[in-house]
Amino acid sequence: MAAKKKDARTDKDTGAAAVPGVDGAEVAEDRVQVIERAAAIDVAKGSGMVCTRVPGSRPDRRRQTVWRVEATYAQVIALMDHLRCEGIQRLVLESTSDYWRIFYYLAEAAGLEVWLVSARDARHLPGRGKSDRLDCVWQCKLNERGMLRRSFVPPQAVRDLRALTRTRARLAQDQARHQARVEKILEDALLKVSVVISDLFGASGRRFLDALVAGQRSPAALAALGDPRLKATRKELQDALTGRFRDIHALEISTHLRLIDAINAEITRLDEKIGQQLALVPRTAPCCVACGLAGGGHAPGCAEEDTTPLSLAARLDEITGIGECNAAVVIAELGTDPSVFPTPGHAAAWARLTSRTMQSGQTARPGRTGKGNRYIRGALGQAAMTAARTDTRLGAMYRRIARKRGKQKAIVAVSRIICEIAWILICDPGARYQELGPDYYTPRSPARQTRDKIREIERLNPGKKVILAPAGPAGPAAA
Repeated sequence: MAAKKKDARTDKDTGAAAVPGVDGAEVAEDRVQVIERAAAIDVAKGSGMVCTRVPGSRPDRRRQTVWRVEATYAQVIALMDHLRCEGIQRLVLESTSDYWRIFYYLAEAAGLEVWLVSARDARHLPGRGKSDRLDCVWQCKLNERGMLRRSFVPPQAVRDLRALTRTRARLAQDQARHQARVEKILEDALLKVSVVISDLFGASGRRFLDALVAGQRSPAALAALGDPRLKATRKELQDALTGRFRDIHALEISTHLRLIDAINAEITRLDEKIGQQLALVPRTAPCCVACGLAGGGHAPGCAEEDTTPLSLAARLDEITGIGECNAAVVIAELGTDPSVFPTPGHAAAWARLTSRTMQSGQTARPGRTGKGNRYIRGALGQAAMTAARTDTRLGAMYRRIARKRGKQKAIVAVSRIICEIAWILICDPGARYQELGPDYYTPRSPARQTRDKIREIERLNPGKKVILAPAGPAGPAAA
């Protein structure tokens, strides 16, 4: 009998033969939970296909029922009562547009465990028929085998805050759209006002626009309305305000200005409502670090009695570039439940601020971050761009990455850091943001600083080499 051939592969360090499986590492696996009583709903706009799978008459049998339910309040309430009587342990819904909300909210109110799953995870297998009935049965089978991932749906208080912050974001976009249109109208009237002033809708710019709408056409009279602190001279303002401004332009601009003023008033009203709703969200009230008393006060004899506890929004506002408005957006999008994201990295990955690993064979490269939640990405992007203009740790990080990899990658990197810091502050009521300073990334080792300086001098002087020699005794002073 021929002897087995030995594996020709050897360990690089010891030279011994490598035996497959000997040095295998233990890997923690997610425990697959089998649901005995599962249900799924394939959601459409006006109806839903429901499937339930419960134990049958024998251990190897399952009793499967499929039927259609209209997406009305009364019928969905009756459906949830039926599922509760059936003892359903978990109900899954496919996230189809916003049509899932009536089923999710009423199932949550009925006390059922309901999961919202992504359509990508619940997609039907290729090669099989595509119908609402088959899709519903397939989702129910995946549910009872524990093969679906739950999407993040915050509680009602956070959902209400999210509705307000998202409405405010949409209004801000509409405001910017009207402002851009006003600038185009001025270009059509041959007025180059936006060239000589930085903010067309600042104090001086708004006076120019109001005067033009009121009928003032004299460039000298319009230029006299400019603030003395403007960098542009009176002559530059007159040249920029000279053109062919007609009544049709005045009518268009007056329409946009009225809309902008109305939007500003609505945004101010929303800011007040957002502040009131923040107080209703759990884990956002001020909390003392020493005594643990929530609500802004201190227990008798507290060691931190002289300090004023800060709310969650105020602690997030301490992060460079965030601001009060973006702090509310972060709370609304991430929520305040520490169990949703186990680590700050999970929160950043959910917002699609981390690059995905793309591996094929021995080749591994970073992939794209993806789209993610556009509301929190927009708020964090604004914070990153604001922090980039500051002399802080985040500003130094932005400039350091932008020099090597470009501005867009620097914005995403700083946004990720801000998101992780925000999640740490959300999970720990006693944590406070500490500014590390612009020298955080500066090498602290003398040897490393010396090496960097030598490389910089050699780069500025091609063909020459810097050599450090011991310093000799000081020579006689030159006459």
